[in-house]
Amino acid sequence: MKFSIQSLYTWYRDVLRNPKYRWWVILGTLVYLISPIDILPDFIPVVGQIDDVFLLTLLVGEVSGLVIEGWKTRKGDVVTEVPNTTETSTSTASTIDVDSVSVK
Repeated sequence: MKFSIQSLYTWYRDVLRNPKYRWWVILGTLVYLISPIDILPDFIPVVGQIDDVFLLTLLVGEVSGLVIEGWKTRKGDVVTEVPNTTETSTSTASTIDVDSVSVK
């Protein structure tokens, strides 16, 4: 099994987006940040704060994304059913996922 930062980030994001584990992950992250026991000990100048800053940035980014998604859902910017029809309507803005490919 290969270890990579991307796979760790993907795992963290997926677990955080699961409503069943969300609060446990947030609580665990906050406990890790205030704990004196770290992967990189905090008493080492600069290097000791790298894992804390990385984890805090990841937590804030993902939680803010979840809040924005929840806000958009409440606002009505997601797919909703049209009354008396079987069709669905979407908001005026749509997102298109595009994979980039380099051409040589």
